[in-house]
Amino acid sequence: MHMKTKISNRTMLILGLIIGVIGADQITKFLIRRSVEYHENIEIFGKYLIMTKVENSGAFLGMGDSMPKSLYIIFMILLPLAAVGYGIYYLLKNKTLSNALMIGLSLIIGGGLGNIYDRILYGSVTDFLFFDFVIFHTGIVNVADIAVTAGFFLVLYDQLLTNYKKPKV
Repeated sequence: MHMKTKISNRTMLILGLIIGVIGADQITKFLIRRSVEYHENIEIFGKYLIMTKVENSGAFLGMGDSMPKSLYIIFMILLPLAAVGYGIYYLLKNKTLSNALMIGLSLIIGGGLGNIYDRILYGSVTDFLFFDFVIFHTGIVNVADIAVTAGFFLVLYDQLLTNYKKPKV
């Protein structure tokens, strides 16, 4: 007996977002690795957006870059892979998630996978964008980091909105 399975639009959106983030992240990193010198500064939008190239062997702002190899594999590759795996399972299993939460988690997962891929393949993550918003500036980031940050704010928005809408008891 042949069983036909249909992938829902929701599942296609989730997988499309995750794959799209990974693709955009890896394509931009590939182009940066090929065309920008380390620590070269290219002004894209004045001093507000600068392209450069650095390798980050740690996580957020280089944290963990000096850990022993075995701990690096556990904390920078295996645990994040487990978290991302659970995130994909959670997203696909829970059909009642709001659009903001579904999109936010998909962006976080896609960005996480983009950076994990770099750690596995290269031992570091290529970062290349620096934003200076006058009142604050970022570290040097990449597309995966931007996706994770945008996803975080969507999840936060969803949670604040959900808690705001709950009736007071």
